[in-house]
Amino acid sequence: MNRPLTLGYSPCPNDTFIFYALVHGKIDTVGLSFRELLEDVETLNRMALNTELDITKVSFHAFGHLMDNYCLLRSGGALGRGCGPLVVARDACSMQDLRGKKIAIPGSLTTAYLLLQLYDHELRHNIIAMPFNRIIDAVKNGEADAGLIIHESRFTYQEAGLKNILDLGRWWENETGLPIPLGCIIAKRGLGRELIERTEQLIRRSLEYAFSNRQETKNYIKGHSQELADMVIEDHIDLYVNDFSLDLGSDGIEAVRELFRRASEQGILARSPLPLFIN
Repeated sequence: MNRPLTLGYSPCPNDTFIFYALVHGKIDTVGLSFRELLEDVETLNRMALNTELDITKVSFHAFGHLMDNYCLLRSGGALGRGCGPLVVARDACSMQDLRGKKIAIPGSLTTAYLLLQLYDHELRHNIIAMPFNRIIDAVKNGEADAGLIIHESRFTYQEAGLKNILDLGRWWENETGLPIPLGCIIAKRGLGRELIERTEQLIRRSLEYAFSNRQETKNYIKGHSQELADMVIEDHIDLYVNDFSLDLGSDGIEAVRELFRRASEQGILARSPLPLFIN
C-alpha cells in the first residue's frame, strides 16, 4: 500500500505499551507505514462507526456494531481476568438501589456499558456519558449517583473516598467461567486478507518488543497517560496486557462469542452473519 495506514489507539498505558515499537520504527514494518491517532476509546468507537480509520482499537461492544466493515485481529486486544469495570458510589449500596439513579458511564459503545446492561437492563434508564477520566470526580461531587469506571480509574477511585459496589468483571467470570473481553483491534475488511494478516503480525511483534524492552517504553507511555504515578502505570500494564494481547486464543474467542450471544439475546446487538476474522 502506498499511503500510510491510519491507526487509532487510546493514550492509556496498555495501548501505548503495545504500539510503541510499531510507531517508533523499532521493528521492521516490511514496507508498511502507519499514521497513528491517539483518542479516548469511545471517540475511536465513533470514528470506526464512520469507517474513518483503517485499523483501530475499539470496545468489543462497538465491534458488535461494526462487523459489516471491520474484522477482528488476534493481537493487541484487552482481555483477561480480574480486570473488568467497576461500579462505584459515594456510599455503600446495592445495585438494585441504583435503579433510576444517575450513573456516569464512559460511553454508550463501551464494553463496560454493555456489561452493565447485561447485569441489569433496568440500569440503562438514567445514564450520563462522559470521558472515563471525569467519572470519579462526577460521582464524588454529586453530578452522578454512581459511576462505571475503567482504565486507570480502577486504581485511584479509593483515593476519592468512593466505594466499590460491583465488579462487573468478576460477575462475568462467575457467570461464564471465561475471561472478560474488553477491547480489541479491528481492521477494515476492504484492506484484504494479506495486508490484514501482515498488520496483525506487526502488532504482535511490537508487543513482543515492548515486553523485552519495557524500560524503553516508559517515557512514551507516561507522556500520554492520564495518571502519572509510576506504580499506577505499571499496574495498569500488568493488568491489561497479557497472553490474550499476543493472541486471543480459543478462550478469548469463546469469550467474545459468548458476549455477543448474550447481547443479541437481550436485543442490544444484532446477530451478524459475517465471521469475526477475515476470510
